[in-house]
Amino acid sequence: MARGSLPPHDLADISRAAEGASRVEWACEQMPVLARIRERFAQQRPLEGIRIGACLHVTAETGSLLLTLAAGGAQTSLCSANPLSVQDDVAAALVGEYGITVRAAYGEDADAYAGHVRETLAEHPQVTIDDGADLLVVAHTIGADALDGLIGGTEETTTGLVRLRRLEQDGRLACPVLAVNEARTERALNDRHGTGQSALDGIVRATHVLLAGLTIVVVGYGWAGQGIAERARGAGGAVIVCEVDPLRALEARMAGYEVMPSLQAAERGDVFVTVTGSRRVLRREHFERMKDGAILANAGHFDVELDLEDLRDLASGGVREVRPLVDAYELADGRRLNLLARGRVVNLAAAEGHPAAVMDVSFALQALCVEALVDQSDGMLPPGVHPVPESIDREVGRLKLAALGVQIDEPTAEQEHYRESWI
Repeated sequence: MARGSLPPHDLADISRAAEGASRVEWACEQMPVLARIRERFAQQRPLEGIRIGACLHVTAETGSLLLTLAAGGAQTSLCSANPLSVQDDVAAALVGEYGITVRAAYGEDADAYAGHVRETLAEHPQVTIDDGADLLVVAHTIGADALDGLIGGTEETTTGLVRLRRLEQDGRLACPVLAVNEARTERALNDRHGTGQSALDGIVRATHVLLAGLTIVVVGYGWAGQGIAERARGAGGAVIVCEVDPLRALEARMAGYEVMPSLQAAERGDVFVTVTGSRRVLRREHFERMKDGAILANAGHFDVELDLEDLRDLASGGVREVRPLVDAYELADGRRLNLLARGRVVNLAAAEGHPAAVMDVSFALQALCVEALVDQSDGMLPPGVHPVPESIDREVGRLKLAALGVQIDEPTAEQEHYRESWI
């Protein structure tokens, strides 16, 4: 693409486009489900002329999704869902090689981040794709100018759905949103296997610690927490689970983990991983009990699960970077607590996020959900948070099995009759 024809962009370094294109090509090769959808989109053009605003982690895998949307005829504008997850070479490739509008740079400050979100909304997207609900929440803050013409949106995270359901409960949510995060295929692959592997990958990359023999405290035992606990145990760690939900706590106990209140676990843990979607789950009273050298990591979307203000207040001995992405907070008694990636989501800030094979399923869901929203643009879906249609969930599962070379049984007519009667 000629430099003069570049789309609007705000990047760290456009000269890295060729480098990033190689990464995007590699990701595309690892994402066969999305490739099948991209082939169909290129033939049918179901998104012709649709403006899409996306606030996602700027990674090579995200690039594969954007190429799929473009193949369907969409005009997409991308900003980052997390300044520490931006792959600058990929951002450059999306602009310089593929002609997609991108406003994102690794480490951008809060003002630049907020500005990029607003600039994306200024292009009046008809469909939003969110990872944390920033686009839709800001759109509702702006009001009619950002909401007019909005067909609907999709949301990738638990945290984002909490924010959107709050808008819905207040009677303010102005469009339908498909809860991609709660699709069956998303929960099973993205949350459990994706976060399970990539969170520990980020912790090990940042610290270079041996997990075997350490006590690893997992705060939150949803799908993502289950994956982290499972892989921590597989790496030789002694796992403690902390939960507020009695059923999840019971499930953790029956899976063989120690379960206890977080204040009790604070005294025993070597590594702490928060994955709740909530706020201040580890705070002053926890930090005061932790042993010297404890490692603090967050695998939730926003940097609010660890109370960073409390941690700073306790660090009377100062804060210093001891490794890239590891800050040591020295407490008054000389103990040091090691915070990873400034409390940002560790699997992306300290590693590369979920493997492409996992994001293949997540982004296939996103692509098909965008298509479904455009198909119903005459208003069949009312404003509110809606589940992903079962037909989409099953289609993505079918395509993923086919990509893996796996065949399954088909129910007989009699079995299908009984299944339908139970449903």
